[in-house]
Amino acid sequence: NWGDVAAAAAQPGSYPALSAQAAREPAAFWGPLARDTLVWDTPYHTVWDCDFSTGKIGWFLGGQLNVSVNCLDQHVRKSPESVALIWERDEPGTEVRITYRELLETTCRLANTLKRHGVHRGDRVAIYMPVSPLAVAAMLACARIGAVHTVIFAGFSAESLAGRINDAKCKVVITFNQGLRGGRVVELKKIVDEAVKHCPTVQHVLVAHRTDNKVHMGDLDVPLEQEMAKEDPVCAPESMGSEDMLFMLYTSGSTGMPKGIVHTQAGYLLYAALTHKLVFDHQPGDIFGCVADIGWITGHSYVVYGPLCNGATSVLFESTPVYPNAGRYWETVERLKINQFYGAPTAVRLLLKYGDAWVKKYDRSSLRTLGSVGEPINCEAWEWLHRVVGDSRCTLVDTWWQTETGGICIAPRPSEEGAEILPAMAMRPFFGIVPVLMDEKGSVVEGCNVSPV
Repeated sequence: NWGDVAAAAAQPGSYPALSAQAAREPAAFWGPLARDTLVWDTPYHTVWDCDFSTGKIGWFLGGQLNVSVNCLDQHVRKSPESVALIWERDEPGTEVRITYRELLETTCRLANTLKRHGVHRGDRVAIYMPVSPLAVAAMLACARIGAVHTVIFAGFSAESLAGRINDAKCKVVITFNQGLRGGRVVELKKIVDEAVKHCPTVQHVLVAHRTDNKVHMGDLDVPLEQEMAKEDPVCAPESMGSEDMLFMLYTSGSTGMPKGIVHTQAGYLLYAALTHKLVFDHQPGDIFGCVADIGWITGHSYVVYGPLCNGATSVLFESTPVYPNAGRYWETVERLKINQFYGAPTAVRLLLKYGDAWVKKYDRSSLRTLGSVGEPINCEAWEWLHRVVGDSRCTLVDTWWQTETGGICIAPRPSEEGAEILPAMAMRPFFGIVPVLMDEKGSVVEGCNVSPV
């Protein structure tokens, strides 16, 4: 089990051997973890069948499961009133706590609403919503009925939204009337209205309310909360194959046109949960604070799927680092007693300019682990995060990964207990990862000359 893996990795001299075993014998390493960790409808018969030379990837073949059951039902059976989500809304001090029971009921009502509006297994659903419990429920509702969600960052233009909807051939769009971010209103419904004019596959737009303001409701539009209220809070989960599609997520487009990356069911969920547990040293009862947007892979893996599969309490951060002031992150840490904080170097560099006083104003003694994600962190920002925010006592993990990988590939932890962490270095490959440098043609680069990389 995961506790055994964590304990074994911490023993002197054991991390290299354990890492080598995971790379050399993936079936022996991952098979027991998948068997003992995930809830299966039908056990798998083959742990892996992969050939990188041909692009053949297969994990836990023959297995059937449902991701929403792993993220919700299994925890509701054990501890229904445990808090699944803390929604740190844009307005400071107005957080909302959602239990696993409440999240399951909302997910089922939304899943039944989708089915009533013609969404079937394999259909694509666009989610254009800011960070919120309903957005998480929308993702899990799709997973429950076997639909494929594609979450689109709620800051994108109508043109960008339409391009992703059309590429994915989405049947339904789920959105809010408006969004709130940094004290300003974002006209989400108006953006969706403009986008779907150019999206022939869209049959319905399900509209929830974040504000009390009325918006135009056209022929495609469905008042989501009203429809959900009519539905049963129970929805039978669809049994999915391990390699069936779970979601599509588009890359940022920084290297050309955005690409729709596909992640499947069992392997993605197991890896997201295991990295969440071991990289951040997440323990039962911890409050996990990843401040990423769910429109990016970090939000998928470390706001939603990883924490919820582990039965954790995950913080949903709707606002910005500087609203209403530069102490927002740290005031949130104090008020919610966050134990792990995971954010981007861009935000760290921004807050560094405001000085130490905004940090030291608030009690951060609950913090044990700090994490950096999304881009390389420079040494000055790393030192400030470690020394000022973490009081030089918190473990700081610089994490390297991509939309394509679905989870953290390189990070300082897990490792042997007391192993050195170098500033601004990701350092150690996670179990099963064998890092190599490649040139533009995919050939491995060896030696000290990295100019072709």
